Amino acid sequence: MMRVYSLSKSVVALGVAALALSSSACQQKAPASDAATSGTPMAPPADTAAFPAAPDFDRAGSDAKAMALADKVMRQMGGYPAWQQTRLLGWDFLDGSYQLWDKQTGDFHWQKDNLVGVYNINSKQGQAYRDGQDISTTEEGKKLLDRLYPIWVNNSWWLVMPFKLKDSGVTLTYKGPATMMDGKPAEVLNMTFKNVGVTPDNKYEVLINPATNLIEEWAYFPKATDAQPAFRRRWADYRKYGSIQLASDRTDGKDGRKLDHVSASNTVPAGLMTSKTPVTKL
Repeated sequence: MMRVYSLSKSVVALGVAALALSSSACQQKAPASDAATSGTPMAPPADTAAFPAAPDFDRAGSDAKAMALADKVMRQMGGYPAWQQTRLLGWDFLDGSYQLWDKQTGDFHWQKDNLVGVYNINSKQGQAYRDGQDISTTEEGKKLLDRLYPIWVNNSWWLVMPFKLKDSGVTLTYKGPATMMDGKPAEVLNMTFKNVGVTPDNKYEVLINPATNLIEEWAYFPKATDAQPAFRRRWADYRKYGSIQLASDRTDGKDGRKLDHVSASNTVPAGLMTSKTPVTKL
């Protein structure tokens, strides 16, 4: 199966800083009973299949400890087979939009208010609708279609980054122990990027709680040489969605930002991804 979830860092970097600073806060609603289960982090699955690196992952520049920690994170979040089998992801983003992504086909459904984008991230083709009417050839529609790939890149990164520690172009190194904003101990990984996109100088720090083997905080640096991050935020409130774990809390400790209506499943309801009008959130 094609690794359709591998994201281009050039677009992530452009969107992540702006959206982090400008989006209004989202209030989290209780997830549907069949979509998520609250509680303590689930035990690692019996299937501990390896977390294979994507093509062009910078294995030579990455270190063994960092890759081992990435493997622990993947197992704790449900395991690589569960991630591969997860097909449909849904979530609200911080700007009030809602999206659905079919990992198998690359179909992406984006909606906000009465505006809908139906797009495929592999073919980079799609249609734009307002009030159910096709506006793809209008100036508004063309602008939306031009934005849908960057939107998918940025918004999906905010949802599934822990599954992407060994993506193409990533260099993963162990920085050492640190303390999170809430005082908990952490093991810190640096994510830098090699030969990808037009802005490969970005860096992320991901902070792993050694007690849970989950990423519970992250920091974004516009340039790898920056001494201080542009932001530092939580990656918390893990719940089980389908057969994987995802986290919805993205607050800096003050603004309460969360991803809402998170869902994950192995099936896609008929007609969902091609709807010309906003769909009911899963």
